[in-house]
Amino acid sequence: MDINPLILGVLILISSLISIRLSITVAIIEVIFGIISGNLGILTPQSWMLYIATFGGVLITFLTGLEVDMDFMKKKFREIFIIGFLSFFVPFVLVFLFSYFIICWNLNVSLLAGTAFSETSVSIVYSALVSKNLSNTNVGKVLAGATFITNIFTAICLSGLFIVPDTYTILFYITAILTSVLGYKYSYILLEHLQIKDKLEEVELKYIFLLLLILIFFADLGKSQAILPAFILGLLLSKYFKADSIAFESKKRLKTVTFTLISPIFFIVAGTNVSIHLILSGIAIFILLFVVRFIGKILGVYFISKKCLEYDEIYFTMMMSTSLTFGLIATVFGLNAGLLDSQTYSILTGVLIVGAIIPTIIAEKKFLPKGI
Repeated sequence: MDINPLILGVLILISSLISIRLSITVAIIEVIFGIISGNLGILTPQSWMLYIATFGGVLITFLTGLEVDMDFMKKKFREIFIIGFLSFFVPFVLVFLFSYFIICWNLNVSLLAGTAFSETSVSIVYSALVSKNLSNTNVGKVLAGATFITNIFTAICLSGLFIVPDTYTILFYITAILTSVLGYKYSYILLEHLQIKDKLEEVELKYIFLLLLILIFFADLGKSQAILPAFILGLLLSKYFKADSIAFESKKRLKTVTFTLISPIFFIVAGTNVSIHLILSGIAIFILLFVVRFIGKILGVYFISKKCLEYDEIYFTMMMSTSLTFGLIATVFGLNAGLLDSQTYSILTGVLIVGAIIPTIIAEKKFLPKGI
């Protein structure tokens, strides 16, 4: 009998209790439990867990898109774009140069490391904003927008440098465009016209799930990722989920479903990917890469955000320094493509996960905004 579901249930509940006790975003506790349980052999991810984890990453990204205030983003687009671009560009260049000239990794591995470490974690940022009720604050809105810009450049970089498109890849791009355009144009039929109070059918949630499952299926077929299209889809559908809309309650229920079961599996499974033994065997490289990436994020974000925001710039910088989602996509791609060996993969993935934990704890414990 498979004991993994029971172990997952225990870890998910304990993570929530510890999160409340320590006042730390629950996603961080879940990642830490994933690392511990994976290295102790307590939890072994099964194929169904890996699929739910994939769906969880896409769903969290979609929800992040829903939270973006388009009017606010248009108003602050220049500042958001500059912060997002520098958040990508500076760590990418620093990590690449360090990997290639100091560590002496080959060109492809160095470029992959730079790409993986250039991201800002959509999943961590969104979880933190929701758990601390910052989604509707100015700093939360700028953070969501800048995260989107950063990850667009990371996705373009990964695709442009490493992914060779074939017929299925092109089919995925076409499907993603059609899903976004048609969803934007016709989703009102389900999200507004078919709303019924106190219903059990939850048609609108099933509709959202179907759209995301379509993206995941064709992304897998095209050997690509559904993360970025899911964010764009959420962005386009956000107009239906505003506080004064009929579908607003649907978004609240979608969050409940996501953070009760689906996103915890994503974070716990992410933690199990890290081999502490392999990291310890290359601990010097691990520490130096973390430091170089962290410095790159600070240089890329802090000074420009201090000028543009004029408040909460340290919290903002720490959250823009988080890593996980797109970085994991890049490292998994590198492993499957034969660009990374097991040790390099573990070191890069370990840096990403530590990069999710440390900046978030610093941000929430020392520099949490009061909600401007």
